[in-house]
Amino acid sequence: MSRALIIVDVQNDFCEGGSLAVPGGAAVAGAISEYLDAHNSEYDYVVATQDWHVDPGSHFSDTPDFKESWPPHCVAGTRGADLHPDLDTEFIDAYFRKGQFAAAYSGFEGLLAPEDAVPTGERQAGGLAGARESLEPDEDAIGLDDWLQSHDVEDVVVVGIATDYCVKATALDAVQAGYGVTVVRSLTAGIAEDLEDTVVELELGGADIA
Repeated sequence: MSRALIIVDVQNDFCEGGSLAVPGGAAVAGAISEYLDAHNSEYDYVVATQDWHVDPGSHFSDTPDFKESWPPHCVAGTRGADLHPDLDTEFIDAYFRKGQFAAAYSGFEGLLAPEDAVPTGERQAGGLAGARESLEPDEDAIGLDDWLQSHDVEDVVVVGIATDYCVKATALDAVQAGYGVTVVRSLTAGIAEDLEDTVVELELGGADIA
């Protein structure tokens, strides 16, 4: 039995200064790095997800409702789609991109990024410059669920951005896929000021809140 940490969408556009900034996003990037420094030995694998939009249709809007439509963000191959520089990538084993041609909130909609897109070293940004010429999804790319199963993962811990959207969707999909799921609330940042409804939804959906 293996255990994995899933880091959801800790990207420049979701942190302060980005096109769809979430309050506290940059702080969460740093906090996750500190957590990994202290707790990486507790995980067999660490994976990260990224919004990676090419043409997501109505997901982007010039007049967004901030529920189903949003300002353009995390466009594939841009700095906004890169991981925040305060997120230490040293311990991340795999990256999963989602939302190329449609809205995608759950990391379980993501596909494994090519190996040459994986950065090396500490606290580098997304390190995706070498893969920017390859924006089309690989039809043979493996999804997050298949990757976790192939590595015998049974329990996952979910952190990242945003608590009430992509973190929630990823955690609930993980429950549905049969994993034991914990969300570390202090290592997430949410859009709504009051996240109690999100916490209740996660708990009712079968996730533990730490």
